[in-house]
Amino acid sequence: MKAKIKQSLLRFNTLRRIIQFLSFIFFSAMIFNLVPQPILLPVVWTWGFQSNIVGDAFTAMQLMFYDVIFPWLALASFLITGILIGKSLCGWVCPFGFIQDLIDFVKRKKTEISPRTHETMLYFKYAILGVALFVSVTFSAAKVVGVHRSYEGALGIFVRMPFTTLSPAETLFSTLPNGILNFKNALIEKPVMDVLSGITSLSALFWVQLFILGGVLVFAAYVPRSWCKYFCPHGAIMAVLNRFSFLGLKRDLTKCAKAECRRCVEVCPMHVRILDLPWEKFSDPECIHCLKCVDACPNKAIKLRYP
Repeated sequence: MKAKIKQSLLRFNTLRRIIQFLSFIFFSAMIFNLVPQPILLPVVWTWGFQSNIVGDAFTAMQLMFYDVIFPWLALASFLITGILIGKSLCGWVCPFGFIQDLIDFVKRKKTEISPRTHETMLYFKYAILGVALFVSVTFSAAKVVGVHRSYEGALGIFVRMPFTTLSPAETLFSTLPNGILNFKNALIEKPVMDVLSGITSLSALFWVQLFILGGVLVFAAYVPRSWCKYFCPHGAIMAVLNRFSFLGLKRDLTKCAKAECRRCVEVCPMHVRILDLPWEKFSDPECIHCLKCVDACPNKAIKLRYP
């Protein structure tokens, strides 16, 4: 029994859960304005609190394009992280990734996505990234030449942050906490009936945001890390950079029982076809370096490789 507990504690996945939890506490402290730090990371987070200096790089990129500033800092965040450690922040630090991993415990029986459907759905996140960047870049160009007024009117609330406005992370970490805080303050200052009347008149945008968040979380319960795999624009950018990352994995052919064992492939939440990749070093675009494959391999044939 003690040996089994010790083996469980020594797993990479146990360490990853601890780091995810500590990272989430760190980010959550930012929400309550306890320890603001000037950090910009390529993870799905929120800029919904004015005193919260921590933000995700893609939101920063959208805001900089809106202000007609080339997003050097945001690009540097993506490039440096991508080259040095690939998509590992997605698996070890990202707050919304942590939420999906928690939801993974809700429903044990998962829905199997066919390989063909999976390959098709992988392109959704690139489409979302492309649309968001197209809107931001074209608006910035229109602002430079002074013909942005009509464009801004047409885009409305989406003009500053075309993706983040509907991001489920923004809804979960900013819109809902702000709404609860405002509701609490309203109960103190106004009669209950006036507060309830205000709730019924919430904007259509709020209900759309709530619907998207609910859909993403339910989907994550059936398909692990489905947001990361299919919809996250951060993941789309990092997937490109992941191909050039110093961080990767290697598979020892002398230990790998490829013919009769597929445990590494079965446990991978990102559906990476590990056994079909080069054994010397592989860093698949979708790999978030969660190291579940390392833990699952009965022969210890998979290890980290850097560089």
